[in-house]
This record gives sequence, structure tokens and C-alpha cells, in this order.
Amino acid sequence: MKKGILFDLDGTLWDSTYQITDSWNEVFKRRNIGRALTLKDIRGVMGKTVYGIAAALLPQLSEEDGISVINECFEEEVLFLRQNGGILFPKLGETLTELQRDYTLFIVSNCQDGYIQTFLDVHEMHKYFADFESFGKTQRPKGENIASVMKRNGITKAVFVGDTQSDCEAADFANVPFVHAAYGFGSVDRPCEAAHAFEEISPIVRRLMN
Repeated sequence: MKKGILFDLDGTLWDSTYQITDSWNEVFKRRNIGRALTLKDIRGVMGKTVYGIAAALLPQLSEEDGISVINECFEEEVLFLRQNGGILFPKLGETLTELQRDYTLFIVSNCQDGYIQTFLDVHEMHKYFADFESFGKTQRPKGENIASVMKRNGITKAVFVGDTQSDCEAADFANVPFVHAAYGFGSVDRPCEAAHAFEEISPIVRRLMN
């Protein structure tokens, strides 16, 4: 039996919201949107696809125009993050090193293609993760991407770790247990296993995998 842990990225492995807020505001200024985004705005759309972000932040624009602006924001944030990185959650490397001894690790996110790669490159995280998938690459819901990553890597038992309600629903879709990264940006609507710091994930996963 090959066991795996699949992780969401934003609010689960790192916090890039400060950098995203600054970079997106540059785009909003260039596009004359007429408002400045706050950290709360950005954290409120973490985990959403480009369509959901455009609808939430730019309801005054047509869907096409809103998506165009957000795609430009995505391009700007990757350039910014490649220069500045994000904020890794405490004990990330140590905990991933421990988990990697017994489980194969993956990332599945609703981000644009290139965003996970930026996280892996800038923070030298390639050594921990065997594979990853994003909505930006597949245009498929997170639950389908979880199932796809498991299938192509021969994973027969897994958990998904994420911080939002949509992460919980994606785990349900893929029929894997969910671990709530309660230190992240979101909440869930039902009782579930919850980690209040990244290092707490390890004992929870080991209990679920037994």
C-alpha cells in the first residue's frame, strides 16, 4: 500500500498574502480599478479559482474583463514572489522531512499554473514533493485534481490537508480524510481533525493512516 499526503498551498504551507496584496494593488492601479485591496480582501479569496476571485473582487466588471485583470494580477504576483518569496509556516521543513520518511507528499491547489512552481523554486521545496497539480493547468476542480494525482502516483491511501471549506469539500469528492489547517485562512462547517500549527499535522496523519 502506497500512502500519500496531499497539501493545499496557500494558508497550509505558506502565507503569501502580504506579497500578493502589494503586487495586485500595482495591477489595480495600472488598470484604474479605483480601489485598493486590503490583506483581508486577499485572504478572503484564497483557495478560489480565477472565476471566483474575479466575481468577488471585481463584481462591477464583466466576467471577461474581471478575469483579464485577475490573470494580470497572477502574472505580477509570480514575478514579485520570485524576488521576495512568501512566509513559510513555522516548522515546515522539519515536519515535511519527518513525514517524507513514511509518506509520499504532494501539493494540489486552485492557483494558476506557475504558482506552485514558484513556491518550490524560491524556497527549495522540490526535495519534499513528488508531484503537484493546479486548477490553472487542468481547469478542473480541486477534488478531481486530488484524485488525478493519487491515480497517476499509485497512491492507495491518503489524506488531504487544507484550510478552507472548499478544501474540505474537495477531500470529500476524492473520498479521502480531511485535516483542517486551522492556523490558515478559513474555517469548515463540520467537526474534523484540526491542526493548529503545522507540526501538529504529523500525529494526526499517523493516526488517520493506521
